[in-house]
Amino acid sequence: MFKLPNIFAVTLLGAALVAGSAQAEGSKYNFGAPASAEEIAGWDIDIRPDGMGLPVGSGNAMDGEAEYEVQCAACHGVFGEGEGRWPVLVGGEGTLADERPVKTVGSYWPYASTLFDYIRRAMPFTAPMSLSDQQVYDITAYVLYMNEIIEEDFELSNENLAGVKMPNEANFFVDDRPDVKNPRCMADCADPSTMMLASSLAGVTPIGHFVEGADAPAASHEGQHDLEAQKEAERKADITGEEVAASHGAEPAALSAQAQAGEAVYKGACFVCHDSGLAGAPKTGDAAAWADRVGQGMDLLVSHALEGYSGSTGVMPPKGGRMDLSDKAVTDAVHFMVESSH
Repeated sequence: MFKLPNIFAVTLLGAALVAGSAQAEGSKYNFGAPASAEEIAGWDIDIRPDGMGLPVGSGNAMDGEAEYEVQCAACHGVFGEGEGRWPVLVGGEGTLADERPVKTVGSYWPYASTLFDYIRRAMPFTAPMSLSDQQVYDITAYVLYMNEIIEEDFELSNENLAGVKMPNEANFFVDDRPDVKNPRCMADCADPSTMMLASSLAGVTPIGHFVEGADAPAASHEGQHDLEAQKEAERKADITGEEVAASHGAEPAALSAQAQAGEAVYKGACFVCHDSGLAGAPKTGDAAAWADRVGQGMDLLVSHALEGYSGSTGVMPPKGGRMDLSDKAVTDAVHFMVESSH
């Protein structure tokens, strides 16, 4: 006589197979294993405004100056004035209500703990979390000193950092306004095709490269670029106390079209390492540092730039860590560095 299968037995068998599969996956990926104290410590590094989370230690601006010049100045400038489009750290007081506010550690940031936390977890840009707690305390103290928030000989520590009052702290508050939804326009709505971009982020982001003359009274795109460069020079001079060099609009010296195309990529992506020699990178303009490399041929140089390099002379990740760049952009940047180093 034909018998129906034992449904209960089949169910148990199926459950056992699923459990066995899950156990195998758990073993493979370590799912379900409790995190060790060491693993938790690796993630639990945030610093609260009240100082909770700060490692035991201390530092001062006098020791921090040397550390800052080695670790930070290539991007942020010797005086915190910023290089290129890298963030400005000093100045900007009284500008937050301006069309173009200068948001720096001194003019904008609400807590000193934020500065310590950010340096510790994200700096330097090319090697985040490589600084010791001592280095972070020293650099934090030096940046606060440059912003005239603490004195040069002030010993910043885990015991007093939370007590450092930032100039803009009072302007940060909890937004207790209720969440609301705007009603959808159902009649006499504006025609999107007639709308024109008038500003970007309330004037914070320059838009002269989008529309000729849109961001200032320059008559052309080229004139707009020169005007922005002049403004940048004046801003830096205000911080450093140096004279503003007159702009003569000189053309770059004898660079090929490919090298000229790579200049912007260099300034935006390669400058940090190749201007300072960080991680063994040959400095742009140092003919001796480039001689042997150029002698091996441009093909090999470009290959190292695209695919990465690790050797006795230094380390470079593929595309310098900027995988968003095209192969052509990186190649152009290599030609710019080589031709600028003859």
